[in-house]
Amino acid sequence: MSAQILDGKAIAADIREQVKQHVEARTAKGLRAPGLAVVLVGDNPASEVYVRNKRNACAQVGFHSELIELSGDTTQAQLLTLVDELNARDDIDGILVQLPLPDQIDEDTVTERILPTKDVDGFHPYNIGRLTLRMPLLRPCTPRGVMTMLERTGMDLVGKDAVIIGQSNIVGRPMMLELLMARCTPMVCHSKTRDLADKVRQADIVVAAVGVPRFVQGDWIKPGAIVIDVGINRLDDGKLCGDVDYAACAENAAWITPVPGGVGPMTVATLLENTLQAAELHAAG
Repeated sequence: MSAQILDGKAIAADIREQVKQHVEARTAKGLRAPGLAVVLVGDNPASEVYVRNKRNACAQVGFHSELIELSGDTTQAQLLTLVDELNARDDIDGILVQLPLPDQIDEDTVTERILPTKDVDGFHPYNIGRLTLRMPLLRPCTPRGVMTMLERTGMDLVGKDAVIIGQSNIVGRPMMLELLMARCTPMVCHSKTRDLADKVRQADIVVAAVGVPRFVQGDWIKPGAIVIDVGINRLDDGKLCGDVDYAACAENAAWITPVPGGVGPMTVATLLENTLQAAELHAAG
């Protein structure tokens, strides 16, 4: 078997076009374009790239976006004051504070300070709680993007066994909730999981989000499984690779995501969907 490629770039382009059409319909009715504020603290090169990609995507779909750059010695109190100001602005629908933050700032405190209705990252405990109760509002971007990719396979997900490798708050845990809501049977694995390879071999869906280059081996993959590689790692030679051994896993999988060009573009596209949703929530009062 040779896996079909789940092309995140192509799916993300479709989403951007849909969002753009919604924005044009809004402005035609006299409504303002959705507004996103992106806050960047410090000089993290990777964060600067992510922020640039997000702002470019906003421009493509007709959003109003603002970049607020703060120095690396910004205090937590100063950042929280800024969040309060953005919470109060009627022209800002979404607030994104780019992670990671400098050591002197507690990420959880900042996340909880953002209004849940402006939390376009989907990380606020209120939004995670709603996802847990099967009442989703603004959903974490990467897991929601993965669900969109799974839907594009056309496979019936109900009853499928899913293994998630990685238990982070950003991917692993909300991914479990998304798959459970789709009526899959998910298992979250981590560094203390015993017999990990055997557990993966039983899975119809594998989501790798462990942060270790080519961690998942080809003989771990059940024939016909869907393999979603969330990882992105830079090797010593400068090349990028994911958390799965792509060539080996593709021999057994029915569908697989590439790195780069898989989940990454979907995360940005889903941010746009969340921001549009937030704007519509605000317009509805």
